[in-house]
Amino acid sequence: MKFIHLSDLHIGLKLMNYDLREDQEYILAQITEICREQMPDAVVIAGDIYDKSIPSAEAVEVFDAFISALTKACPDSAIMMISGNHDSAPRVNCFRSVLSRQNVYMIGMPPQDPEEYIEQVTLRDSFGLVHFYLLPFVRPSMVKKIIGTDENGLNLSYNETLRRLIERESIEQTERNILVSHQFYLPSGTKAEDMERMDSEIRTVGNIDEVKADILEKFDYAALGHIHKPMKVGSEFYRYCGTPLACSVSEAGQQKGVVLVELGPKGEISTEVLPLTPLRQVRRIEGELEDILKEECGDYVSVCLTDKEDLNVLDLQDRLHQAFPRLLDIRRTNIRRADYSQPLAEEKDMDPFSLCCAFLGETMSDEEKQLLQDVINKVKEVNV
Repeated sequence: MKFIHLSDLHIGLKLMNYDLREDQEYILAQITEICREQMPDAVVIAGDIYDKSIPSAEAVEVFDAFISALTKACPDSAIMMISGNHDSAPRVNCFRSVLSRQNVYMIGMPPQDPEEYIEQVTLRDSFGLVHFYLLPFVRPSMVKKIIGTDENGLNLSYNETLRRLIERESIEQTERNILVSHQFYLPSGTKAEDMERMDSEIRTVGNIDEVKADILEKFDYAALGHIHKPMKVGSEFYRYCGTPLACSVSEAGQQKGVVLVELGPKGEISTEVLPLTPLRQVRRIEGELEDILKEECGDYVSVCLTDKEDLNVLDLQDRLHQAFPRLLDIRRTNIRRADYSQPLAEEKDMDPFSLCCAFLGETMSDEEKQLLQDVINKVKEVNV
């Protein structure tokens, strides 16, 4: 059996106010073509279908077109998806029972009543059964009716919440089991602050949403969503596939893709990353203005200027926008910064000219110092 693992579509996302609809439609069409070529038994989307909990009509159109194309390209494939932290769980959960009869499983809500369990979809191949456990993004408050609270009546931690939810399940260890989940999983012995996170990810204060990855050990493969950079979580078979399209400048240069997972008999798994090529790259370009302008392109570009001389700001912006129609931002290095190394006690005894020089640092030219002195003298004259 084989299935395609993707996640974090973030349909409707804007990149610094640039509408990415065309880029997203391009990459979703590429994913559809991969599925047409591979003819997987299942396509798994591990959360964050949309970028906002209330998606725009345009975003819903894009998603609808994607699912329609996918079901047409792979009519026999089961399509499974869960809600992520960006999605509205109740909205994703709509028409859940109707869609399941069409071999499309959209699971927005985790189990909330004692008689409910994680949604399970079971497929069969020549080696037996494969159980897919579809667990949407979970906050402790969402499931406290079934997993309880601590001794003080407060919500449990994310880690304990996920542990108890999975322990409720009767997982047959002799058969193959796949978890589809959208949470922040940490390999054992890893600190949350040591994991590289992308600017486009929502993060909690103090990393309270972290979950220890040893919870995943009951499963043969964990198809994870939430982290935007492709990465493994302590095992070749517990992995984040990452976003199919860069969602921020921090993702510039990342090779995006979807994961093809092939299951043999119990214990035999292989994975392959199938690369995706975007319509436009997200790029960081650093250098002096004249050199940067030679790299003109239609990609989404973040520019970092290293010129040591002052530049005409209005002319600079016009020239960069002309070279890069999808310019994201302009940053500067070698910007003068205040020098706070001198003790405050000394500053009280400084004359205005010396104080300004200390604040501006040693980057001032003699001409600039003379101009500063002239300004200070003029101010003194006015105040006399």
